[in-house]
Amino acid sequence: MAGVSTLKRGGSRFYVDPDDGRIKVPGVTSVCDMTPKDFLKYWAVKITAETAVEQVDTVVRLAERDPAGAVDYLKGAHRRQSSAAAGLGSAAHDLFERLARGEEVRDRHVHMDVKHHVRWFREFLDEVQPEFLHLEETVWSDTHLYAGSFDAIARVDGEIVVIDWKTSKAVYDSVALQLSAYRYADRIILAADGSSVPVPAITAGAALHVRPDGWSLVPVECGPTVFQAFTHLRAVFDWEKDGKRGVIGRPVAGGGSAETGTQRRAA
Repeated sequence: MAGVSTLKRGGSRFYVDPDDGRIKVPGVTSVCDMTPKDFLKYWAVKITAETAVEQVDTVVRLAERDPAGAVDYLKGAHRRQSSAAAGLGSAAHDLFERLARGEEVRDRHVHMDVKHHVRWFREFLDEVQPEFLHLEETVWSDTHLYAGSFDAIARVDGEIVVIDWKTSKAVYDSVALQLSAYRYADRIILAADGSSVPVPAITAGAALHVRPDGWSLVPVECGPTVFQAFTHLRAVFDWEKDGKRGVIGRPVAGGGSAETGTQRRAA
Protein backbone atom coordinates (compact mmCIF):
# COMPACT_ATOMS: atom_id res chain seq x y z
CA MET A 1 0.00 0.00 0.00
CA ALA A 2 1.59 3.29 -1.04
CA GLY A 3 0.77 6.07 1.37
CA VAL A 4 -2.56 7.61 2.28
CA SER A 5 -4.80 9.00 -0.45
CA THR A 6 -6.29 12.47 -0.19
CA LEU A 7 -9.11 14.39 -1.82
CA LYS A 8 -10.24 18.01 -2.03
CA ARG A 9 -13.70 19.14 -0.99
CA GLY A 10 -14.83 22.74 -0.72
CA GLY A 11 -11.26 24.00 -0.75
CA SER A 12 -10.15 21.68 2.08
CA ARG A 13 -8.02 18.57 1.92
CA PHE A 14 -9.22 15.33 3.46
CA TYR A 15 -7.24 12.15 4.13
CA VAL A 16 -8.89 8.80 3.45
CA ASP A 17 -8.47 6.03 6.00
CA PRO A 18 -6.50 3.28 4.20
CA ASP A 19 -8.33 0.60 6.20
CA ASP A 20 -11.83 2.04 5.82
CA GLY A 21 -12.38 4.28 2.80
CA ARG A 22 -15.60 5.60 4.32
CA ILE A 23 -13.61 7.47 6.98
CA LYS A 24 -12.27 10.83 5.82
CA VAL A 25 -10.62 13.34 8.13
CA PRO A 26 -9.42 16.89 7.46
CA GLY A 27 -5.77 17.65 6.88
CA VAL A 28 -3.70 19.57 9.39
CA THR A 29 -3.19 22.49 7.01
CA SER A 30 -6.93 22.77 6.34
CA VAL A 31 -7.60 22.88 10.08
CA CYS A 32 -4.92 25.55 10.57
CA ASP A 33 -6.60 27.57 7.82
CA MET A 34 -9.43 28.22 10.29
CA THR A 35 -7.28 30.91 11.93
CA PRO A 36 -8.13 34.50 10.93
CA LYS A 37 -5.87 35.74 8.14
CA ASP A 38 -6.80 39.37 7.68
CA PHE A 39 -3.27 40.11 6.50
CA LEU A 40 -3.91 38.04 3.38
CA LYS A 41 -6.70 40.41 2.36
CA TYR A 42 -4.36 43.40 2.51
CA TRP A 43 -1.58 41.45 0.80
CA ALA A 44 -3.92 40.53 -2.08
CA VAL A 45 -5.00 44.16 -2.46
CA LYS A 46 -1.36 45.26 -2.45
CA ILE A 47 -0.39 42.75 -5.16
CA THR A 48 -3.37 43.81 -7.28
CA ALA A 49 -2.43 47.49 -6.96
CA GLU A 50 1.23 46.80 -7.75
CA THR A 51 0.25 44.78 -10.82
CA ALA A 52 -1.98 47.60 -12.05
CA VAL A 53 0.90 50.08 -11.73
CA GLU A 54 3.71 47.85 -13.01
CA GLN A 55 1.69 46.45 -15.92
CA VAL A 56 -0.27 49.60 -16.69
CA ASP A 57 0.27 49.39 -20.47
CA THR A 58 -0.84 45.77 -20.58
CA VAL A 59 -3.89 46.50 -18.42
CA VAL A 60 -4.92 49.52 -20.51
CA ARG A 61 -4.63 47.62 -23.80
CA LEU A 62 -6.53 44.69 -22.39
CA ALA A 63 -9.22 46.95 -20.91
CA GLU A 64 -9.78 48.59 -24.30
CA ARG A 65 -10.42 45.23 -25.96
CA ASP A 66 -11.88 43.24 -23.09
CA PRO A 67 -12.81 45.13 -19.90
CA ALA A 68 -13.94 41.96 -18.13
CA GLY A 69 -10.67 40.28 -19.07
CA ALA A 70 -8.70 43.19 -17.60
CA VAL A 71 -10.63 42.84 -14.34
CA ASP A 72 -9.96 39.09 -14.26
CA TYR A 73 -6.25 39.69 -14.96
CA LEU A 74 -5.97 42.01 -11.96
CA LYS A 75 -8.17 39.81 -9.74
CA GLY A 76 -5.86 36.87 -10.41
CA ALA A 77 -2.59 38.70 -9.68
CA HIS A 78 -2.25 37.48 -6.09
CA ARG A 79 -3.15 33.92 -7.06
CA ARG A 80 -0.46 33.87 -9.76
CA GLN A 81 2.18 35.05 -7.28
CA SER A 82 1.03 32.58 -4.64
CA SER A 83 1.06 29.74 -7.17
CA ALA A 84 4.60 30.58 -8.26
CA ALA A 85 5.81 30.60 -4.65
CA ALA A 86 4.06 27.28 -3.99
CA GLY A 87 5.70 25.75 -7.05
CA LEU A 88 9.16 26.82 -5.90
CA GLY A 89 8.46 25.50 -2.40
CA SER A 90 7.30 22.15 -3.75
CA ALA A 91 10.37 21.77 -5.95
CA ALA A 92 12.67 22.63 -3.03
CA HIS A 93 10.86 20.21 -0.68
CA ASP A 94 11.28 17.34 -3.14
CA LEU A 95 15.02 17.98 -3.35
CA PHE A 96 15.32 18.37 0.44
CA GLU A 97 13.72 14.96 0.92
CA ARG A 98 16.07 13.32 -1.55
CA LEU A 99 19.10 14.88 0.12
CA ALA A 100 17.84 13.91 3.58
CA ARG A 101 17.51 10.31 2.37
CA GLY A 102 21.11 10.39 1.21
CA GLU A 103 20.28 10.34 -2.49
CA GLU A 104 22.59 11.97 -4.99
CA VAL A 105 21.35 15.27 -6.39
CA ARG A 106 23.45 16.59 -9.27
CA ASP A 107 23.60 20.36 -9.41
CA ARG A 108 23.29 20.45 -13.18
CA HIS A 109 19.86 18.83 -12.85
CA VAL A 110 18.63 21.40 -10.30
CA HIS A 111 16.55 24.32 -11.57
CA MET A 112 18.27 27.67 -11.14
CA ASP A 113 15.43 28.94 -8.94
CA VAL A 114 16.26 26.41 -6.22
CA LYS A 115 20.03 25.93 -6.65
CA HIS A 116 20.81 28.12 -3.65
CA HIS A 117 18.16 26.37 -1.54
CA VAL A 118 19.87 23.03 -2.26
CA ARG A 119 23.27 24.49 -1.36
CA TRP A 120 22.03 25.73 2.00
CA PHE A 121 20.18 22.50 2.77
CA ARG A 122 23.40 20.57 2.21
CA GLU A 123 25.14 22.93 4.63
CA PHE A 124 22.39 22.32 7.21
CA LEU A 125 22.93 18.56 6.90
CA ASP A 126 26.70 18.95 7.28
CA GLU A 127 26.58 21.31 10.26
CA VAL A 128 23.64 19.92 12.26
CA GLN A 129 24.05 16.22 11.39
CA PRO A 130 20.40 15.29 12.03
CA GLU A 131 19.57 11.60 12.38
CA PHE A 132 16.33 11.22 10.47
CA LEU A 133 13.84 8.80 12.01
CA HIS A 134 10.97 9.50 9.60
CA LEU A 135 10.74 11.52 6.38
CA GLU A 136 7.63 12.64 4.50
CA GLU A 137 5.16 10.36 6.27
CA THR A 138 1.52 10.75 7.29
CA VAL A 139 0.31 11.10 10.87
CA TRP A 140 -3.21 10.11 11.88
CA SER A 141 -5.16 11.09 14.98
CA ASP A 142 -7.83 8.58 15.95
CA THR A 143 -8.57 10.69 19.03
CA HIS A 144 -9.20 14.04 17.33
CA LEU A 145 -9.88 12.87 13.76
CA TYR A 146 -7.31 14.63 11.61
CA ALA A 147 -4.31 13.65 9.52
CA GLY A 148 -1.34 15.38 7.95
CA SER A 149 1.96 14.93 6.17
CA PHE A 150 5.09 16.09 7.99
CA ASP A 151 8.53 16.78 6.54
CA ALA A 152 10.80 15.14 9.10
CA ILE A 153 11.20 13.72 12.57
CA ALA A 154 14.87 13.63 13.53
CA ARG A 155 17.20 13.25 16.46
CA VAL A 156 19.13 16.50 16.90
CA ASP A 157 21.60 16.92 19.79
CA GLY A 158 19.88 14.13 21.69
CA GLU A 159 16.36 15.49 21.25
CA ILE A 160 13.64 14.08 19.00
CA VAL A 161 12.47 17.03 16.92
CA VAL A 162 9.62 17.37 14.43
CA ILE A 163 10.85 19.65 11.64
CA ASP A 164 9.05 21.53 8.90
CA TRP A 165 10.99 22.82 5.88
CA LYS A 166 10.07 26.43 5.05
CA THR A 167 11.04 28.44 1.95
CA SER A 168 8.62 31.33 2.58
CA LYS A 169 9.82 34.87 3.30
CA ALA A 170 9.34 34.36 7.03
CA VAL A 171 8.49 31.66 9.55
CA TYR A 172 4.87 32.28 10.51
CA ASP A 173 3.23 31.37 13.80
CA SER A 174 0.87 28.88 12.15
CA VAL A 175 3.78 26.43 11.93
CA ALA A 176 3.46 25.96 15.71
CA LEU A 177 -0.07 24.66 15.23
CA GLN A 178 1.09 22.34 12.44
CA LEU A 179 3.94 20.87 14.43
CA SER A 180 1.79 20.39 17.54
CA ALA A 181 -0.72 18.43 15.45
CA TYR A 182 2.03 16.15 14.16
CA ARG A 183 3.53 15.79 17.63
CA TYR A 184 0.32 14.71 19.36
CA ALA A 185 -1.15 12.49 16.62
CA ASP A 186 -1.70 8.85 17.57
CA ARG A 187 0.25 7.09 14.84
CA ILE A 188 2.32 7.33 11.69
CA ILE A 189 1.03 5.48 8.63
CA LEU A 190 4.12 4.35 6.73
CA ALA A 191 4.10 4.98 3.00
CA ALA A 192 6.09 1.83 2.28
CA ASP A 193 3.44 -0.69 3.31
CA GLY A 194 0.55 1.18 4.96
CA SER A 195 1.34 -0.18 8.42
CA SER A 196 1.09 2.06 11.47
CA VAL A 197 3.71 2.83 14.11
CA PRO A 198 3.39 5.08 17.17
CA VAL A 199 4.52 8.67 16.91
CA PRO A 200 7.84 8.81 18.77
CA ALA A 201 8.15 10.83 21.96
CA ILE A 202 8.84 14.19 20.34
CA THR A 203 10.44 16.71 22.70
CA ALA A 204 10.77 19.78 20.45
CA GLY A 205 9.71 21.41 17.21
CA ALA A 206 11.64 23.45 14.67
CA ALA A 207 11.31 25.11 11.30
CA LEU A 208 14.23 24.82 8.90
CA HIS A 209 14.00 28.15 7.09
CA VAL A 210 15.83 27.97 3.76
CA ARG A 211 16.05 31.06 1.59
CA PRO A 212 18.21 31.89 -1.44
CA ASP A 213 20.67 33.77 0.82
CA GLY A 214 21.00 31.31 3.71
CA TRP A 215 19.35 29.00 6.22
CA SER A 216 18.40 28.92 9.89
CA LEU A 217 17.01 26.30 12.24
CA VAL A 218 14.29 28.07 14.21
CA PRO A 219 12.87 26.59 17.46
CA VAL A 220 9.06 26.38 17.47
CA GLU A 221 6.94 25.90 20.59
CA CYS A 222 4.53 23.04 19.92
CA GLY A 223 3.59 21.79 23.38
CA PRO A 224 0.22 21.05 25.02
CA THR A 225 -0.99 24.68 25.10
CA VAL A 226 -0.43 25.11 21.36
CA PHE A 227 -2.05 21.74 20.67
CA GLN A 228 -5.10 22.77 22.68
CA ALA A 229 -5.47 25.76 20.35
CA PHE A 230 -5.24 23.35 17.40
CA THR A 231 -8.04 21.18 18.82
CA HIS A 232 -10.22 24.29 19.13
CA LEU A 233 -9.57 25.00 15.44
CA ARG A 234 -10.51 21.38 14.72
CA ALA A 235 -13.91 22.09 16.29
CA VAL A 236 -14.22 25.31 14.28
CA PHE A 237 -13.50 23.29 11.12
CA ASP A 238 -16.50 21.05 11.86
CA TRP A 239 -18.64 24.12 12.50
CA GLU A 240 -17.65 25.75 9.21
CA LYS A 241 -18.11 22.60 7.15
CA ASP A 242 -21.29 21.17 8.64
CA GLY A 243 -22.20 22.53 12.06
CA LYS A 244 -23.63 25.87 10.95
CA ARG A 245 -25.97 24.32 8.42
CA GLY A 246 -29.57 24.71 9.42
CA VAL A 247 -28.95 26.72 12.59
CA ILE A 248 -31.14 29.55 11.26
CA GLY A 249 -34.74 28.42 11.10
CA ARG A 250 -37.71 29.71 9.11
CA PRO A 251 -39.63 32.58 10.66
CA VAL A 252 -42.44 31.50 12.97
CA ALA A 253 -43.93 34.98 13.28
CA GLY A 254 -43.50 38.40 11.72
CA GLY A 255 -45.15 41.39 10.17
CA GLY A 256 -44.69 44.45 8.01
CA SER A 257 -42.35 44.42 5.01
CA ALA A 258 -39.14 43.32 6.73
CA GLU A 259 -39.45 39.82 5.28
CA THR A 260 -36.85 39.21 2.57
CA GLY A 261 -37.55 37.95 -0.93
CA THR A 262 -35.80 34.71 -0.09
CA GLN A 263 -38.02 34.19 2.92
CA ARG A 264 -41.15 34.91 0.86
CA ARG A 265 -40.09 32.41 -1.82
CA ALA A 266 -39.33 29.80 0.83
CA ALA A 267 -42.77 30.28 2.34
